[in-house]
Amino acid sequence: MSSDAPREVSVRVEDRVLKLTNLDKVLYPEFGFTKGEVIDYYTRIAPVLLPHLKDRPVTLKRYPNGVDGKWFFEKNAPEHRPEWVRTMRLESPGSSKGNEFVNYVMVDELATLVWLANLAALELHVPQWTVGPRGGKRDPDLLVFDLDPGAPATIVECSVVAQEIRTVLDDDGVDSWAKTSGNKGMQVYAYAPAKDTSEYAKVVAQRLAKEHPKLVVATMAKAARTGKVFIDWSQNNPAKTTVAPYSLRARERPTVSTPVTWDEVEDCEVPEDLVFTADEVLERVGSVGELFGS
Repeated sequence: MSSDAPREVSVRVEDRVLKLTNLDKVLYPEFGFTKGEVIDYYTRIAPVLLPHLKDRPVTLKRYPNGVDGKWFFEKNAPEHRPEWVRTMRLESPGSSKGNEFVNYVMVDELATLVWLANLAALELHVPQWTVGPRGGKRDPDLLVFDLDPGAPATIVECSVVAQEIRTVLDDDGVDSWAKTSGNKGMQVYAYAPAKDTSEYAKVVAQRLAKEHPKLVVATMAKAARTGKVFIDWSQNNPAKTTVAPYSLRARERPTVSTPVTWDEVEDCEVPEDLVFTADEVLERVGSVGELFGS
């Protein structure tokens, strides 16, 4: 941080007043991307991001000292939060920390998103289900296939598998769409075609693993993934979350989990074809608009 830069500034976001700190702090050292730029990205992408966070309890992945520093998952809302940040106390069956309940942050306004960005909550992860106004968990409204390439496979092979999933869903009369993970892989989504989305996804994954044994694997064992694409159907488990569309990722560059067209998926020849940074995503949204769910 430069010596003459203010360590703390007050800003008004709609009808909220927030204190932002250490805006010059570099969170992506190789790219020189600062916390101020993270906040700017989330502020500008909010019109297309907020609808995908609405009514979904958010799990934060925080990097207070940048992507090269120590990081941690955070489900419970920080105790020092502003009083206007909405939270939702939900049961947490199977919690690895033994918590019976978690008090989640509900990101339903721009000010909350800016507050989280100021906490260096670079990544936002959400479940495939929503909650009602009184905390009632609803059935999953989304189906997701999380495609994880095992080296030397890359997102290029994920693109091939994504198209195979699309074909299966098309045969079931289910429209689907895709986004990059912003990391190494990608995801295929659809509106929930069955009450038990986890079982539905498992059947599709196992079918494709059987039909394409040299390309697809549907089991968790990492040893089986070498050179193949793991279709992680278990992401539909209500206890799990997936990175939200338009969320930053904590990579060397400020890459983004980016909705893409099926034409882009089909045309992917090298991994760089489906890598998008924060600036590029803002430009894409400005030119092609919202693609997630369309």
